Amino acid sequence: MTVIEALENGLGPMSLTQIANASGMAASKVHRYLVSLGRAGLVVQSHRSGLYDFGPAMRRLGIESLRRMDEVGVASEHLPDLRDRTGHAVNLAVWGDHGPVLVRWDYGAHALPITIRVGATMPLLTSAIGRVYLAHLPATMITSIVETELETLGTNAPSKSDVARLRATVLEQGVATISGEVIPGVMSVAAPVFPAGQSIPLAVAVALPSSLGDAATVAEVTLELLRTTKAISEDYGSVGGAAGGPVA
Repeated sequence: MTVIEALENGLGPMSLTQIANASGMAASKVHRYLVSLGRAGLVVQSHRSGLYDFGPAMRRLGIESLRRMDEVGVASEHLPDLRDRTGHAVNLAVWGDHGPVLVRWDYGAHALPITIRVGATMPLLTSAIGRVYLAHLPATMITSIVETELETLGTNAPSKSDVARLRATVLEQGVATISGEVIPGVMSVAAPVFPAGQSIPLAVAVALPSSLGDAATVAEVTLELLRTTKAISEDYGSVGGAAGGPVA
């Protein structure tokens, strides 16, 4: 577990020396652990770089752990119906250690120029799901993530006043809508849903080709999305569509 935690805290592929330093153990001892973890599929070593990172078994464990959350199971029951009513891809995210994490993706009838990986962490500033959390989480939880994203965006980064306007717009409209910010040619509309008694929402989103995103279609998709989040909220035991925070 010390080796696994060192990899987690490294936030990316690491060398044997880096893992040994982070775990406070000799490299030879760490190597033996890495070999055993590799046999179990929990760790993999890149043939090209020689660096270690989490393997497929670790990803499966993480996704299964998230899936077993009752809130995820309840929300997931509503996604196929939302997909069928809109004809578009739908997805679900929960808050993770470093941002919103996709825990489910259901493809729709329209092809999208992307391959979605369940378990991916979405950006706060440039994804519809991320903007839901940008708007609804307290600054203490997201400030460091926002600052890192602003640095990464460089000259394309929005100003602090722009970020404040983004938050205000999502809160006012009840949904976050983007078109092409993360993936060119893809539009996404996302809304929050709050489990009873909790202040951290899940985020439900619909993704569609930007070419189909005319005003009438976006309005229809938004309406169906809000119907779905209301139904999920009611399944969570909310009264009047509110539970733990603003629920669309």
